[in-house]
Amino acid sequence: MEKRRAVILLCIAVTCGMSPWFATGAAVMDIARAHAISAAMQGLLSSAVQAGFVIGALGFAVTGIPDRFDPRRVMAVAAGLNAVATALLLVFPPGTGISVALRLVAGMGFAGIYPVGMKVMVGWGQSDRGFLVGVLVGALTLGSAMPHLAAYLGGADWRIVIGAAASASALGAVLALFLRVGPYHARAQSFDFRAIRLMWTDRNIRAATGGYLGHMWELYALWSWIGVIAATSYASRLPGPEAESLAALTGFASIALGAFFCVPAGRLADAHGKARIASAAMWLSGAAGLAAALAFGGPVWLMCLLLLFWGAAIIPDSAQFSALIADHAPPQVAGSLMSMQTAMGFALTVITVQLTPAVAATIGWPLTLAGLALGPAFGIRALRSVWR
Repeated sequence: MEKRRAVILLCIAVTCGMSPWFATGAAVMDIARAHAISAAMQGLLSSAVQAGFVIGALGFAVTGIPDRFDPRRVMAVAAGLNAVATALLLVFPPGTGISVALRLVAGMGFAGIYPVGMKVMVGWGQSDRGFLVGVLVGALTLGSAMPHLAAYLGGADWRIVIGAAASASALGAVLALFLRVGPYHARAQSFDFRAIRLMWTDRNIRAATGGYLGHMWELYALWSWIGVIAATSYASRLPGPEAESLAALTGFASIALGAFFCVPAGRLADAHGKARIASAAMWLSGAAGLAAALAFGGPVWLMCLLLLFWGAAIIPDSAQFSALIADHAPPQVAGSLMSMQTAMGFALTVITVQLTPAVAATIGWPLTLAGLALGPAFGIRALRSVWR
């Protein structure tokens, strides 16, 4: 019972703390209308978060903060930072250099929630780590979907989206202080930077990281731009306002749907192997991306269903890459290695998030969506050694 309460509270805290991630992406069309910002600036508002996360995660990895300090306080400070940085967007409107800097700061804060939350979660179990981390990633996914729901309910008014995300993050900061660590939580008195070398020297950790990079190639490109992808596709069959409203709902439903598949995927991973389940998920997400490319601009119902399927398939593998790190890394440095893994993955997303709309403007969304399938193909290849 104690474990269940601790896991539920951790998931709620992570859901709230991660909710500002896609705050600007969910309301980007209303922001662009209100402030006449360019496509490049729209990309910066999203990719700045990814860049901030990379900076923060690298900082955590090389200093060993997730393994040396109380993770509850680290998460509380990070969520509080996110709340302030997000709320300040109401003072310094999107489209300015200050707004990009605020998104960068928020990204740094997220590095203190996601990897650190995984460190807390794996401390509650050993044989069921795939399930536990799956639950946490499901919570993260649900939190990431919330801005799209706020955009739908608020008529895409960007102020409502930003305000709701900032409030949720503040609540997450408070909840983090009431978290409990599990019996398998390991804390290091000092940190040996040489432990980071395990990312390359340990075969299993290297394979898990390669799989994660393939997964991240498509994940945040889709999550960041799903509202634009859906609206652009729907606009060929629906009036503009109706297309945007349905796109916001599609964005929320697609991302949120994936959260509910993380838990059963975790159960299957514990029973049949984390690498096998992760590979299966990448097969499905890659196929969904190719199908969405073929259906782009076609019947609204078909494109909507494919985006929902893609959202359901694209995230369940994410938890297993972190669980593989926890399985094969020394417990006292697992948090730092998970931070390094996520830093590498999010460094890749800085490129994909920024380039996706620019590439789409050049070659069209269908070919761009098809190109995202290259990530799962690489990830499946990287995991073959662990699978065997």
